[in-house]
Amino acid sequence: MRFDTVIIGGGLAGLTAGISLQEAGQKVAIVSAGQNAMHFFSGNFEEIGTARERVSALFASAGVRTHSSDGWMLMPMGSMREVSLTLDDVAVFPDKHVAEKALIVNYTGFHDFYGTFLAEALEKNGTTCRIRFVRIPEMEHLRLSPSEMRSVNIARVMDEHWEKVVSDIRVLLKDEDLILLPQVFGLKDLSVLDKIRTAFPARVAFIGTMPPSVPGIRTQMLLKRRFEVLGGTFLMGDEVTSAAMHEGIVSSVTTRNLDTARLFADHFILATGGYFSKGLVSTPTLVNEPLFGLDIDYPEDRNAWYDPDFFADQPYLNFGVKTDESLRAVKDGVPLQNLYAIGSILGNTRKADYGSAAGLAIRTAFAVADTIKGGNV
Repeated sequence: MRFDTVIIGGGLAGLTAGISLQEAGQKVAIVSAGQNAMHFFSGNFEEIGTARERVSALFASAGVRTHSSDGWMLMPMGSMREVSLTLDDVAVFPDKHVAEKALIVNYTGFHDFYGTFLAEALEKNGTTCRIRFVRIPEMEHLRLSPSEMRSVNIARVMDEHWEKVVSDIRVLLKDEDLILLPQVFGLKDLSVLDKIRTAFPARVAFIGTMPPSVPGIRTQMLLKRRFEVLGGTFLMGDEVTSAAMHEGIVSSVTTRNLDTARLFADHFILATGGYFSKGLVSTPTLVNEPLFGLDIDYPEDRNAWYDPDFFADQPYLNFGVKTDESLRAVKDGVPLQNLYAIGSILGNTRKADYGSAAGLAIRTAFAVADTIKGGNV
């Protein structure tokens, strides 16, 4: 099978690059092993820089609603993070004093939403809080197994029974001007979010839970659908097993599910992520990129890999694949002519140019897509 570009990795970076290239008329395939960092996405696009308007437009074409406003985002454990671009269902506050009085609502048996921590943090910033629980009969079967009482499973129930939640909260609400709810709505029906927001005289804010992330998974689903609508080929639940290279050029790759069939392309993009998704693999003595054997930027002294302070920024998170100025991946000291690396597999090796986290994923995806579209190979 022949494509213009093959992208290895179906997370935020891979899908952003894939959609950009498909919109330009390319024939693109994405090989996605499955779970990725989108399943842990907070909904905040850190260090997005000048790409803010471009990513908002791309996401809007996929049905992903974003909110562009400078302010503060309330994190699951109660801390506040400064933001500028978020998903639409992420509440953005103008300052750290979010309200005079807040009602924090959780669901009986759901342990991945920490109302107590939220209340303690908010009260330090002058907000009086009450914590209450509601019981949803349709959720009772999930409580039989702790592994089932997770945000995504709850979201599948809530999209159908949100009116029951609204009814119970109306009974609980007193004079609060803010209602905080777990971010477990709108997995497949975004209109539910708007319906809940307009159901009360007080402001409603959806606060993130422990992973998996409902808005993150929803975003991936919508971006994947947009990519496929544009004509892209998305190989879900598959992984690249080998690559053919000659004189610095990648000609094709094989995948586990396609057996002996090969994917040929003019360009290849590596977007396999960091340690979590095994884009980078570490042993007691080295860090390596397992698919192409690319050069990794990291110190040989293992003592320099970590900080003894558990809560400090850990150095190993900065390690990543070496690239040239055009993000071509480097192997044995030489950039490969048609293999690019984007997203978190870069670690913080290109932080000065592309930022980190979601900003790194999106900005490097756009940069490589523009290079390929411009024919600068």
